Amino acid sequence: MSHVLLVEDDDALRKACLQSFELEEIKAEAVGDAESALARLDAGFEGICVTDVRLPKMSGLDLLKHCHELDPDLPVILTTGHGDIAMAVQAMRDGAYDFIEKPFAPDRLIEAARRGLEKRRLVLEIRSIRARLEGNQGIDSVLIGAAPATQALKRNLLAAAEADADVLLFGETGTGKEVCARALHDFGQRAKKPFVAINCGALPETVVESELFGHEQGAFTGAVKRRIGKFEYADGGTVFLDEIESMPLPLQIKLLRVIQERTVEPIGGNRRIPIDVRIVAATKTDLREAADNGAFREDLFYRINLVTIPIPPLRERRADIHLLFRHFIDLAAQARGRTAPEPDSALLAELSGADWPGNVRELRNRAERFSMGLDIAMTAGEAVTIPDTPSNAPLSDALDAFEKRLLEAALSETGGNASEACRRLGIARKTLYDKMHKHGIERNRFADN
Repeated sequence: MSHVLLVEDDDALRKACLQSFELEEIKAEAVGDAESALARLDAGFEGICVTDVRLPKMSGLDLLKHCHELDPDLPVILTTGHGDIAMAVQAMRDGAYDFIEKPFAPDRLIEAARRGLEKRRLVLEIRSIRARLEGNQGIDSVLIGAAPATQALKRNLLAAAEADADVLLFGETGTGKEVCARALHDFGQRAKKPFVAINCGALPETVVESELFGHEQGAFTGAVKRRIGKFEYADGGTVFLDEIESMPLPLQIKLLRVIQERTVEPIGGNRRIPIDVRIVAATKTDLREAADNGAFREDLFYRINLVTIPIPPLRERRADIHLLFRHFIDLAAQARGRTAPEPDSALLAELSGADWPGNVRELRNRAERFSMGLDIAMTAGEAVTIPDTPSNAPLSDALDAFEKRLLEAALSETGGNASEACRRLGIARKTLYDKMHKHGIERNRFADN
């Protein structure tokens, strides 16, 4: 549990501060010198340090240095009755989280401590997430998350992968059906053979049969040589049929025969070619209902429904949201050769409470925008316009113009309230000020009159 380590040699003030923390239900302990404080601190300390500058032996400034040698992200709040502006500025440059001049009101101390504790909690949470991501192996490195629904999904996938049976994956848009299909392939006995993904809704009807089953030379105009279809190419491996509900009914008849006989007949051919493939189909609709309505062949439904694995939506695995968001931020930052930014507690709270109709795909898009400094929540029907820029302008200029528009819009809508603007944009206050300075934005011009 996060708590405050108070370092104060004045007995009366030490007791008063402890009482203030107790009244605010903040766990705190106190010592009278820096040496005793160091004995209680380490890199994993789950709290913050509040220390007087003037102490009997080691000073609070020296304690600050020792704390940052243990952990540069450990918040240290300095208090002093002998300080001046120069000392405060130097302390902040040395990494102090805050500087409070005595005598101070209890509310000032409590407010600084709460902010420091929240920052510490966030830092430790992000470290834990990164450690878990770096330690992931096997299916845990493919399907990120430890929520009960995620763990059940992993068990089902591993069991089905070992059984080598045909599988139907059922889940909403963006839940990661192709990731699950690849897991079935990679953790089964066909892992060293081809994995062929086919989006049934993206293939033109005029060429879909040739794409799937191949054709012989001269089978039709333009067929200048024999073509191997995707099913034949996948021999020994896995064929993934995504959005199978969108497959035209005439083609469903031919697919049914392929699944039943495990053979394909290329267009223009006179012989059937045996194939050894595993079929993994995916759908976002209820195929039983579609079959009842005549939109999907009932016999094909029963053929591909040998093993059905439901994929839970993100709203049913909220415990994974922070882990996934951190993972996607790191991936996006690595792809662009940039340092991964750190989400603050307000953003993480917003992510945890969202409904995520677009599921993991929507979360990944949000993480990518955040990694570029363009974080903004996108709701259904919400339009985000990009300011006009010359068609030959560099991408960086267009991104800067877009970022400036978002900042100005947030400040305008909040009447110049920096805290509320930060919450809406999902960025830290320092980040907001840095970006305002970068774009020459004056907050005062947005203030309510």
